[in-house]
Amino acid sequence: MQIVAKSMREGKSLVLATKEFAFENRLRSWWCIITTAVLLLLALSGTIGPFNWAVKISCSFLGGLLMVRAFVIYHDHQHRSILPDSRLAKVLMKLYGLYCLSPNKVWKESHDFHHKHNSKLRSAFIGSFPIMTKDNFMGASKSQRLQYLYMRHTLTILCGYFTVFWFGMCLAAFFHDTKKNYEGLIAALLHVGVGVMLVVWFGWSSLLLTLLIPHFICGAVGSYLFYAQHNFPDVTFMEQGAWTYEGAALESSSFMTMSGLMHWFTANIGYHHIHHLNAKIPFYRLPEAMKKIPELQYPKTTSLSLRETLRCLRLKVWDVEANQMIGLNQI
Repeated sequence: MQIVAKSMREGKSLVLATKEFAFENRLRSWWCIITTAVLLLLALSGTIGPFNWAVKISCSFLGGLLMVRAFVIYHDHQHRSILPDSRLAKVLMKLYGLYCLSPNKVWKESHDFHHKHNSKLRSAFIGSFPIMTKDNFMGASKSQRLQYLYMRHTLTILCGYFTVFWFGMCLAAFFHDTKKNYEGLIAALLHVGVGVMLVVWFGWSSLLLTLLIPHFICGAVGSYLFYAQHNFPDVTFMEQGAWTYEGAALESSSFMTMSGLMHWFTANIGYHHIHHLNAKIPFYRLPEAMKKIPELQYPKTTSLSLRETLRCLRLKVWDVEANQMIGLNQI
C-alpha cells in the first residue's frame, strides 16, 4: 500500500489556491441572469393568470424561491464576481435591489463590513446578527437583553421581509442617513407603488400572491440562510487579536448540505465557507472549487432539516470558557 503525504495548504496559500476559480464565464453569467429573470416573471405572471387557486398559490411559492436565487445572483454582482463591467447588468441589478428592498448602496456597505469582520467578538455587528458573550449578556440591562434577543428571535428571522428588509435595509437606513441612503426610501415607495398597481389592475388577491407571499418567502429563506451559516453548533468566534480572514471563512462559515434543487434555488450560497474565503468566485464555480481543492472538502456543516434548523435557532450567546454557542437554558 502506497501512502502519499501531501502538505495541507492554509492561510494565504489557501486563498491563492482559490484564485483560479475567481473568473467568470460571461455567457454563463448572462444565461443565469436571463433564465432566472424569465422564470421569475413567468411564476409571478402565473399568480394573476386565468388559473385555479392551486396553480396560483404554487406559482406564488415558486416565485418566492426564484427571488432567493435572483437575490444571490444580485449579491454576487455586488461582490463584482459576475459582470462587473457591464452597464446593462449594473442597471438590472440596481433595479432588482430596489424591488427586493435591498438598495445596492446599503446592501454593499453592510455586507462588505460583514465579510471583513465576520466572527469577530466585541465589534460592531453591521450586516450580521449580533453576538454577545455569556458574561456580556449576564451583565447587560434588561432592555439590552430584550433588544439582543429580539434581533436573534425566530420570528424576527421568519419575518425577515419586514424586520430585515423593510425596516433594516430601507427605513432604518434612510432615517439613519437620509442623504446617503435615499435609495432606501425609493425602494419602500416603489414597493408600495407596485402593491397599489396590483390591487387596481388585478384585485386584492394579486397583492397577496404576486407581492407579499413571494417577498415573505424570499425574506424568510434569505434571513435564515444568512443566520444559520454563521450561527451553527460548531461555529467559532474569535477575539480581534486572534482573528484571521482565512480562519473566519473556514471556522465560522458553514457548508449547508441540501438537495441539488435547493442548491440551484439558493445559487450555491450554501458553499459559504468558500464564498467567504474568496468572494470573487462566481456562484456557479463554488462547487468546482470545492471539488478540486482538498482543503475545502471537510467544512463545518449544517443543513435545512428541521432538527438542524431548531438547533441553530436555539443558539443565543457565545460561551468563552466552553468555546461554543449556547442557548438560554444553558446560561
